Amino acid sequence: MNQAEQAPSISGIAPVLELSGIDKEFPGVKALSDAGLRLYPGEVHTLMGQNGAGKSTLIKVLTGVYTPDRGSILLDGIAIEPASTLEAQSLGISTVYQEVNLCPNLSVAENIFIGRYPKRRGVIAWGEMQQQARLLLAQLNIELDVTAALGTFPLAIQQMVAISRALNISARVLILDEPTSSLDENEVQLLFGVLRRLREQGMAILFVTHFLEQTYAISDRITVMRNGVREGEYLCRELSRLELVNKMVGVPVDATLQVENVVSVDAEKPTNKLPLLQASGLGRKGALLPLALTIHEGELLGLCGLLGSGRTEMARLLFGADKADSGSIKINHKEHRFSSPREAIAEGIAFCSEDRKHEGALLSLSVRENIILALQARAGMLRALPFKQQAALANDYVKCLGIKTDSIETPIGSLSGGNQQKVLLARWLATSPKLLILDEPTRGIDVRAKLEIMDYVSELCRKGLAILFISSELPEVLRCSDRIVVMRDRKACGEYQRGELDETTVLQVIAGEVA
Repeated sequence: MNQAEQAPSISGIAPVLELSGIDKEFPGVKALSDAGLRLYPGEVHTLMGQNGAGKSTLIKVLTGVYTPDRGSILLDGIAIEPASTLEAQSLGISTVYQEVNLCPNLSVAENIFIGRYPKRRGVIAWGEMQQQARLLLAQLNIELDVTAALGTFPLAIQQMVAISRALNISARVLILDEPTSSLDENEVQLLFGVLRRLREQGMAILFVTHFLEQTYAISDRITVMRNGVREGEYLCRELSRLELVNKMVGVPVDATLQVENVVSVDAEKPTNKLPLLQASGLGRKGALLPLALTIHEGELLGLCGLLGSGRTEMARLLFGADKADSGSIKINHKEHRFSSPREAIAEGIAFCSEDRKHEGALLSLSVRENIILALQARAGMLRALPFKQQAALANDYVKCLGIKTDSIETPIGSLSGGNQQKVLLARWLATSPKLLILDEPTRGIDVRAKLEIMDYVSELCRKGLAILFISSELPEVLRCSDRIVVMRDRKACGEYQRGELDETTVLQVIAGEVA
């Protein structure tokens, strides 16, 4: 790491693990460039960065999933080249992933010892295995019935079992990849208690998260990545939340900025527009803390925050893609509890997902087929839309959105990203929605296509369509939105009218430096 800032070394202690000069390139994509990382014994080191920053790729290089194109990995000062996750484990590098990759139908003890069952004369020594499982869990101050099926325990306990399994592999380095994304606050504290005990025992822990509060609650050091490069390594106590957010998104800190003019959620301005959707206490365990939200007719409400702040989780609850644990949704003052997207669509809600390729476009189908998909789903498969109606609808939207395609029968997969996004927008507009949810609608498309899409969306707003606009691009949110709700750590932390925030003050709200 030649240019990235580096925190001081721990006096007299060498790093357990050190990655330096790591490059990794995929066809057309430079995922890592001169990236690096240092882990010391007895500390929790947090890896942070926006989506696409290179965190996952760096972990996959470290754990043997990917072979780096250049660079070195030193474990206790000795060069290693793990060629698989199994080889990385044998070297003492264990990973616990966001989704617990264990077998819920097997017992706790069996899950801890999968593939390494203790045996006597070729037969599994059940009593010995169960006793060893109890001892491993006792290291974490966890006491439970190790003969019970893993699936009978809450997710937090399953995470502890996964950590115990990692410790049973004699791990020197423990990597936790987004382990708290599905945990509630009490479960997070249980996990953090375990991590503190492991830190006291000398374990080197790499903690990957998007949550600012959790970062400052558990971290000793922080490495920030941006665009595949290590931006810097910092002592947690010496890096403010605002500085961290700025380093993640690439905006310089303005130490002289005054924020007295920032108006909080309590200073709402009157509006003549009627409320279309009202969410009250809407939440889902491990995804979104209960919140209140109102969207008016003909309003473009911007939703911003770091990845993992709860933006997409909110959108999925409003659309019925996920089921809320608490709260209610009212549309035109009538209460609804959506258990599926079909019910939300019937009430006039449309949702363009951020995952265009997996949750949006059906790449092998034509432009026409992709456009009429939601309309056909609402009508039901037994009431097929006449081909003439399909073609007329598709041609109309190709013309008014400026979709560049040779024919409405061209497979959407052969179109550019911007034109694919326009087709998906047309799909939902064809249903004549009351509320259109756009989750990162301009990600990965060129500047001209972005402007065309957002100008068209703004025109729809002026005609009465309500729009919830989610974007990581702060200038875009600030330019287009009538109101802005800022998200942080799975909750809404502020609501602002147009003009009350600029790019820097948004970051301050995200960092928690504005009440």
